[in-house]
Amino acid sequence: MEDKSPMTMKDIAREFGVSVATVSRALKDSPRISEQRRREIQQFAREHNFYPNAIGEALRHSRVMPQRVIGVIVPEFTHYYFSSILTGIEESAAARGYRIMVALSGEQYEREARICENFLRYKVCGVIVSQAKDTKNYDHYQKLIDAGIPIVFYDRICTGVYASRVVVDDYMGAYNAVSHLIETGCKRIAFYGGPLQLEISKNRFNGYKDALLKHGLPIDDAIIGICDNRADAEQLTPKLMALEMPPDGFFAVNDDTAIGILYTVKHSGYRVPEDISICGFTNGQRAVACDPMLTTVEQRGHRVGEEAAEILMDKVEGLSPLEKVEKRVVRTRLVIRGTTK
Repeated sequence: MEDKSPMTMKDIAREFGVSVATVSRALKDSPRISEQRRREIQQFAREHNFYPNAIGEALRHSRVMPQRVIGVIVPEFTHYYFSSILTGIEESAAARGYRIMVALSGEQYEREARICENFLRYKVCGVIVSQAKDTKNYDHYQKLIDAGIPIVFYDRICTGVYASRVVVDDYMGAYNAVSHLIETGCKRIAFYGGPLQLEISKNRFNGYKDALLKHGLPIDDAIIGICDNRADAEQLTPKLMALEMPPDGFFAVNDDTAIGILYTVKHSGYRVPEDISICGFTNGQRAVACDPMLTTVEQRGHRVGEEAAEILMDKVEGLSPLEKVEKRVVRTRLVIRGTTK
């Protein structure tokens, strides 16, 4: 069986027949080492996913013992959902003696890849991540796995690598929400979702589509849009309301988008929910700060964070095999308020 133990400076020193001090200087690009030898050692280190332990170096002469650190990647902080997940991760981690190192990808693949490189360098014990919207290459995740670092995906999972994940039941959440809109009188329901290459977006779209089919309503591409934030909702909604057959209901991928719809239709003279019904997805603080208050699907982000942290820490501590993929689904709940009948 192949040895998956992380490479050390001693291993590199043995490979080149030099001292550990020489390897350390080469990796720090010291001019005391010849340029050719520096290049050789640095290339070998990259090829074998070796990164100097920056935390260890910083604490080498400190009396403070290094803590077990979990790397967490968040796509953005604007959504209540991500902050609630982060709270769940942090509380579970702290209860078992771990700290978290949080990084923001800003929905950018390049930034996400750099964060994973840094997590390798800092030798985190594991990574919890929700992938950026435009991530289509998964080599940076595979590098972590190859280095023996467990990964747990949450919310936006990556189907391109074999790793554990925690998600909410996006399909049933969307299905129940759209069914509620239909059962309260809506016959033409628009769908605002994220990019369909994301598993979360596909699941919510399939829930929307199946609810329409189950109730005998047609699927119309004219009222289906890639729209997952308030600004875009305020741009797209007037175009849909100007159609010959405008929607009488909206299902949005998150509360922020739903509130953009609410703001726009109200300022266009429509009554909510008498003329237009609206349902979001999150149940964050904004859902009760609008008028009328928003009907939405509760995602239970805190629970998602707890589950992700527990899976990861069990793998780090050997309570669950690294190669075993855990798939957990957190149930959603429809919260009915004033934007639906």
